[in-house]
Amino acid sequence: MPVWIGSQVQALSRPERLVMPRARSAAAQPEPAKGTPVRPVRASRAKKAATAEVPPAEIGGALDAAGPLDPEAAVAIFLETLDAGMTWYPALLSVVARWTAASEEIDGITRQYLIGGEAFDWLRLAERLVEAAGERIPAAEAERLIFQNEPPDGADEEAFARAIGPQKHRAHLNFQYGVVIEETLLLDAELDLHKARAIDGIRGEPPDVVAYERVYGKTLQELMALYRSETGAPLGDRVRQPDWQAFTYWCSKYRFRFGEPARVASDTRKALALLSRLHAERVRLVVVPEETRYVESGFVYGDEDGDEDGE
Repeated sequence: MPVWIGSQVQALSRPERLVMPRARSAAAQPEPAKGTPVRPVRASRAKKAATAEVPPAEIGGALDAAGPLDPEAAVAIFLETLDAGMTWYPALLSVVARWTAASEEIDGITRQYLIGGEAFDWLRLAERLVEAAGERIPAAEAERLIFQNEPPDGADEEAFARAIGPQKHRAHLNFQYGVVIEETLLLDAELDLHKARAIDGIRGEPPDVVAYERVYGKTLQELMALYRSETGAPLGDRVRQPDWQAFTYWCSKYRFRFGEPARVASDTRKALALLSRLHAERVRLVVVPEETRYVESGFVYGDEDGDEDGE
């Protein structure tokens, strides 16, 4: 099992101070068709009972001990603290802070938490722990965290950074800038190409492929060949999501290395503007009863100063 050595995580260069969303990547949260309900996490078995507020100092046990945790120990301690009465979200962040596995295999499926050795998909790990907890966590709160990245305590980015530690927060920012922003930038280019096609007609490659040349100045095939030569990781006709995210993260570093600094900053702002519009669309949705609620992709914004340590 790959082990995550936090001190080895390098910070992805960022062009300037920017407000950065704490959210799952667009590819991981496809927007459902209108009228298609998304099932809450463990909704069929979850209870809506509130979790008692118990200060961590009153619980004792393994959570108070410092040190890294492998997946088996981490899950065991998480469930132990929930059963002891600790509020689930602080308990989850405490386990995330001590988690060491870059990936793990569950029922034959690989879950990748660290992309490209540097970018931390923290919500994928949170989802894994929430699933392990089952009925111990209120379904509505779990759903809001996993699908909308809304913490139940309303904590801001600074509190989140303190809870998971500077190394993991730096890796989390790498995921935001290197995967979320990059996917959104490609989506923005694709939307522009769709508009042009509506005027000029359909010709050549599809917009989602041509978007790569517009953003990076190289075709998708050229970028994939460069990626394979640099990393030794080939991308076939069928690619797992974590592998494609690793390629996207590599593309972001390629853009930072070879792009004009002003263009890099401008493209990043453009992607953030699109994220903001997606967020605005989500908050305009009509609120309906919990049992018939629909989930659409959205983002929670925190004030992030963009320095390498995320502090």
